[in-house]
Parts: sequence; structure tokens; C-alpha cells
Amino acid sequence: MRFDAAVLRSYEDPFAVEEVMLNAGPGDGEVLVRIAGCGMCRTDLAVRRSAGRSPLPAVLGHEGAGVVVEAGGSGTGPIPGDHVVLSFDSCGHCRSCLGAAPAYCDGFAALNLFGGRPENAARFTDASGGGLAPRWFGQSSFAAYAMVPARNAVRVDPALPLELLGPLGPLGCGILTGAGAVLNSFGAGPGDTVAVFGAGAVGLAAVMAATAAGAVAVAVDRHPERLALAEKFGATALHAASGDLPGRIRRLTDGGARYALDTTGSAPLINDALRSLRPRGHLGLVARLHTELPLETGTLDRGRRISHICEGDAVPALMIPRLTGLWQAGRFPFDQLIRTYPLTDINEAEADCEAGRVVKPVLIP
Repeated sequence: MRFDAAVLRSYEDPFAVEEVMLNAGPGDGEVLVRIAGCGMCRTDLAVRRSAGRSPLPAVLGHEGAGVVVEAGGSGTGPIPGDHVVLSFDSCGHCRSCLGAAPAYCDGFAALNLFGGRPENAARFTDASGGGLAPRWFGQSSFAAYAMVPARNAVRVDPALPLELLGPLGPLGCGILTGAGAVLNSFGAGPGDTVAVFGAGAVGLAAVMAATAAGAVAVAVDRHPERLALAEKFGATALHAASGDLPGRIRRLTDGGARYALDTTGSAPLINDALRSLRPRGHLGLVARLHTELPLETGTLDRGRRISHICEGDAVPALMIPRLTGLWQAGRFPFDQLIRTYPLTDINEAEADCEAGRVVKPVLIP
């Protein structure tokens, strides 16, 4: 089977949209999905900054959504015609997967970042027969089609028009991470206070989730247009360069936030986030740290704690329908973060994302 995909051939070169070949149909426990759209995530772009760690050439993309066109085996997963959102890969049988924590799968890095499943290595090639790295995050969905494990594919409402299906793709990773941090990791609800540092796609998803849960949200960022979005979604917005951020947040939250989420990876902002917490407050980190993290004296006093959160502690098969339901009810308007681009404009989408001109690009094959 031949179709177009965006191939990254080196860590420095632009993406090239070219014809690729899938050399076998779906095996047992796999589905072939016609991609309606795929979000561009910072993790896709971080491949360039971690040169040598993720194998190239490869088709990236891990926030896909589309329609199942073929299913392998006789399992109970999605069937042809199902509308699905695609999420990350996991083994399904380690202690974390069996404990409803697939984001902490023992094989997460190998399956999602560093080569995928060995049995898939020879199945995906370019038009001349040259090998391409196996499925990125179980998907490689910067493409017209994706072959994915059935456990990656989460059914959504089949009544959704196809043109709305593509923008649902970011629910599989970035939006899932921000919303899941608030709803799963924190369990925020009415009366709680959540301070979000960084109002990109993940941070704004956290703001929307906090508001939907009845919590009070405060958002910190350097971009006025993103702060305006945070206010639109119900948060009090604070510029990151304003003085005494912890003090201002403590005053806004009656003594300190119960929860804080850092999406920036910035050590100074992480320390500000810790200082903004009330006693026994919880800071979650979702971004890779840009530098070492020297904690300031007293930031972890009085029961405050800090943890790393992966994929919003979500079980995608449960979380994605929850978020689509909130969206359909008008309580989680994540689609307002999205700008669509044809797949052929992937390099423009990357440039706009890196420059902060767009919150969440979605590529349409």
C-alpha cells in the first residue's frame, strides 16, 4: 500500500512529503487508520534537539485521528468504520499497564521513542524500498494512513462529522497531558486552586480542565495573546515577568494554590511554582527540565511535594471519551487552540509552532 507521508531524514533537514509504502496489512491486534488529521506536538519537534536518540529516517506524528479501514485478527478492538483518536503505545502486560498506568509502561521509551516493536521494523519503507523507522508512538501519523496497535485506537462518537475528527487528534497526547494532570493526577474539583505555569497547548488544556472541574485557575505566561486565551477559558492571567509571582498567586488563592502545574521546564518558574503552593500543596512537572533544578530553601517545607506527570496519568480509552464529552457539552473548548495546515505545509506549521505563532497546529493529509 502506497500513500503520502512527511518523512524526516536527518535531524537538521526539513520534513519532506513523499510517497511511502506499507508492506503488509494489519496483523492480529492491529488496525489500519485513514488519518483525518494529526496534531503537531513539541515531542515531535524535540527529535531534532535529541539527535541520535530517535532513529531516522522516520515518519513522526503521534496525535492522529481518523477512520479505521481495516482490522487484523479477531479481537474486540475497533472495527472498520469506527472513528478513533490515536494515543501512545504500551505493552499491556507489565505491572504499570496492568495497574491502569500505561504511561509508565516498562517499555514506554522503546515502544514510543526509540524504535517501536521489532516485528514492525521491515514493514514501513520509502518508495525506493529504503527502510523507515518503525511506528513513532505506535502511530507515525504525519501521513495519510497509520498502522497502529488496536489498544492505541480509542473509539469516539461516530456521529461526529469527518471534518471535525481531525482536530480531535491532539486529545491523544498534548491536550490529554494537560487535562489529565488536573483531572487525574491532582483530582482537582470545586474549591480547589490550580496555578498553571506556561500557557501553551498543555497549559491551556489544564486551565480548561480546571475550570470544567469547578476549580479556580491562575495562568502564568510571557505571551499576551496566550494570557488572553487563558482569561477567556476562565483563568486569572499573570505575566511571567511581573514581580513576586508567588506572592501574587498566594493572594489570589487565599494563601496559596493547592496544585501547580509547570509546563515550561524553567528552573526559576518551577521554584516560583513551589513557593506559590499552600502547605501540603502538589507541584506537577510535565516538561523536560532545560537545566538542573536547584531548589530554593524552604520550597518543600510543610508537606509540599513535587512529582513528574507523564501523559496526564491517563488511561486513554477512558480519558479521551471523557474529554470529547466535555467538548461536546461546551465545557472544554480545546478546538479554539487549533490551526489547521495541509500536510504539504508541515514545515510552515513547524516554524509557526516554534515561533509561538500558533498554539496547536493540526496537519490534514
